[in-house]
Amino acid sequence: MADDTQSPVEATRVDPKLLELLVCPLTKDTLDYDVARQELISRSAKLAYPIRDGIPIMLPEEARPLD
Repeated sequence: MADDTQSPVEATRVDPKLLELLVCPLTKDTLDYDVARQELISRSAKLAYPIRDGIPIMLPEEARPLD
């Protein structure tokens, strides 16, 4: 019998095709996907955009500043 349960990370993965299209709204640079933290990282803007329930939140005011 197969186990149909998914880990929280697997359940909230973002479509890879969507990731190819997304860019930082401030710099228009590409983003890195941090699967463990469920964030999209803009190295040029030094921001981490959250992903909630599999949906990237691409608002600078919602982003976490990177150190």
